[in-house]
Amino acid sequence: MSETWMGLIIGGSALSIAMLMVIDHYRRERRRARLLRHLDHHEWWHQPRGRMLVRRPHQ
Repeated sequence: MSETWMGLIIGGSALSIAMLMVIDHYRRERRRARLLRHLDHHEWWHQPRGRMLVRRPHQ
């Protein structure tokens, strides 16, 4: 009986991790598609993870 529970726990945790990885992949692909769609509208390469980089003027 304990081997059955151990297998269920290990299998459930593996499925949970896989589900989180699939969700993360889906979100990244949606973000990439949105950035490519708006490629001409703004400089998306200056926005790491959705935050604007602050540029300091050259001295």
